Amino acid sequence: MKVTTASQLSTGPLRRGCLRSQRAFTLAEVAVAMSVTVMSMAGVIAGYIFATRQAEWSAFSLAAQALATQRMEQARAALWRPGNYPVVDELVPANFPTVPTNRLDMPVSGTNIAYATNFTTITDLKPVVGYPLKMIRVDCVWSFRQRAYTNTIASYRAPDR
Repeated sequence: MKVTTASQLSTGPLRRGCLRSQRAFTLAEVAVAMSVTVMSMAGVIAGYIFATRQAEWSAFSLAAQALATQRMEQARAALWRPGNYPVVDELVPANFPTVPTNRLDMPVSGTNIAYATNFTTITDLKPVVGYPLKMIRVDCVWSFRQRAYTNTIASYRAPDR
């Protein structure tokens, strides 16, 4: 049989209270936990914003590349027959003017239309290589977040037969 004294009865609840206070978090622990949580949430949000911005840039770049490819196809489809009489040469820079209002082929909602400019350069390489050959270069200049970017495509072209 266990005997309890009066002094043991008076200190019993106090001990239980001390044990309860030892089980709780201190203010410093709560502050550290909250700062870790806030930093983790900020990292997730910053990562999401970065990924969204990168995806938007990729969409602009792909649309500009498609626009440059379209102009390259137009240049490659132009007639160029230097062996015929009369000589047919539609592959001249005058036939491919600079148009600063080309719309990028992207989804549009309201006023977020994106524009690009194609610059077509056609260089006659006959003086360099000795036979009829032209180099076609298309530069598509577009802007994203107040910064200009350029997609360039180049190809060589021999005359039509």
